[in-house]
Amino acid sequence: MHDSIPSVRAEAVHAALDWRSLVDALRAAFAAGATAPVRASHEVTAAGDRLLLMPAWDGAGLGVKIVTVFPRNRERGLASVAALYLLMDGATGHPVALIDGEALTLRRTAASSALASSYLSRTDATTLVVVGAGALAPYMAQAHCAVRPIERVLVWGRHADRAERTAAQLASIGLPARAIARLEDGLAAADIVTCATTAREPVVRGAQLRPGTHVDLVGAFTREMREGDDDLVARAEVFVDTRAGALKEAGDLVQPIERGVFARENVRAELSDLARGDHPGRRSADEVTLFKSVGTALEDLCAARLVASRLGREAAG
Repeated sequence: MHDSIPSVRAEAVHAALDWRSLVDALRAAFAAGATAPVRASHEVTAAGDRLLLMPAWDGAGLGVKIVTVFPRNRERGLASVAALYLLMDGATGHPVALIDGEALTLRRTAASSALASSYLSRTDATTLVVVGAGALAPYMAQAHCAVRPIERVLVWGRHADRAERTAAQLASIGLPARAIARLEDGLAAADIVTCATTAREPVVRGAQLRPGTHVDLVGAFTREMREGDDDLVARAEVFVDTRAGALKEAGDLVQPIERGVFARENVRAELSDLARGDHPGRRSADEVTLFKSVGTALEDLCAARLVASRLGREAAG
């Protein structure tokens, strides 16, 4: 047995993954590429509890994120989602570290959106609108603020008290954040919109955006979920983290494709194309850009390596 495998708790993950370092690491990782199959999802009980497996590997190392989704845990007073990441040495296949998967996911998801924003939002973007006030929202705000000169952060959620708490949390760490009551007012003023919700009906409407806005949709990760409407998808220049994942799992794209509102061929580029310079990203100050992500195991592998190296361990690769 590998008794010496370090277990990395959430606090250590957050401390190790500062935004600029993680964005830079992800930029290099997407440019280099890795084998990252679309997540495998298994129903493990008749009640619909699920096991998700997200492996990735390249010439230097490998790892896998193991996620369980047990919705009935809420009745037990437990989190419905649990996750662990196992990082392994590329030369031997032996375990290197066991890392808190939720913290790793929060950080890499937000940093990947910030990486996309570095190519797709205007360099003079100063107003960020955060849609949703769940666990991911504060991280999305921090990551976007790390790559653009944001002067105000406007937070909207379906529950006003949660939006107020998220804004207060962001203000306490020095970000210029406040809650807003009307989402349409925020959208009309936004330079960047980042949306992380569990919505099944659109909340971000293309007609409410001004020219030059960048929209970041990260919450909807199944075909039944939806954060942006048809007007947004039809109006925007659309980019994705990976075509394989987004065109299979993202309701924001799958639904308009099935209705003939949007064509698969209209996805301009993947994040790897942007990182390698194969696509220039934003091409004019007035175009509306949309980044849709569902997550890829490449991001987990990259972030886990950075955690391991920051903690002074020999990371795979």
